Amino acid sequence: MKKPCETKEKLLQVGFDLIWDSSYGSVSVDDICKRAGINKGSFYHFFPSKADLVVAAYEEHWKQKRPEMDRIFSPQVPPLERIRNFCRLMYGFQKDKAEKYGHVCGCPFTSVGSEVATFDEKIRAKIEYLMNRSTKYLENALADAIREGSVIVKDPVAAAVTLQSLVLGILVEARVQNDLKVLEAMESTVMDFIGAKAVAV
Repeated sequence: MKKPCETKEKLLQVGFDLIWDSSYGSVSVDDICKRAGINKGSFYHFFPSKADLVVAAYEEHWKQKRPEMDRIFSPQVPPLERIRNFCRLMYGFQKDKAEKYGHVCGCPFTSVGSEVATFDEKIRAKIEYLMNRSTKYLENALADAIREGSVIVKDPVAAAVTLQSLVLGILVEARVQNDLKVLEAMESTVMDFIGAKAVAV
């Protein structure tokens, strides 16, 4: 018999994986419970609704992802290397998921966010919050790169927002085309955008 904490963790992981693999609308509470091997009563013991599970699952996903982001974006790492490593992490992450699910999954935040943003404020707000956390890492790296004169962008806040949008757009394109090759040029595209190749380090 699973402990309550194990049951909740299983629901969070299965819910996140199923919805990322397909979509929010196509996955039901029954689907999640069946895949997790957990009865529906246990689901509603922890989560009032599927939306509540999604909000908790996405927060949990970020908690698991954060140590890797902290490592990649450590101030001890040169700023351009941080950005390059971020692009490589995104590619590796998508490659692993494509091998697991049989197709390119894209960004879990934008996939669900674009689907439910107009009718579920709770999920929309959580995804916006988590995406802003990710943008902050890029902003700090760009600010350091600007200080050392290794990029041509001048405003780290604006550049980070645009850079995040650029990366997310590439991930969406890769998902739509179901082709990892779309992601192979991500690093060079990002470095071109910030002008890293045009300025001597």
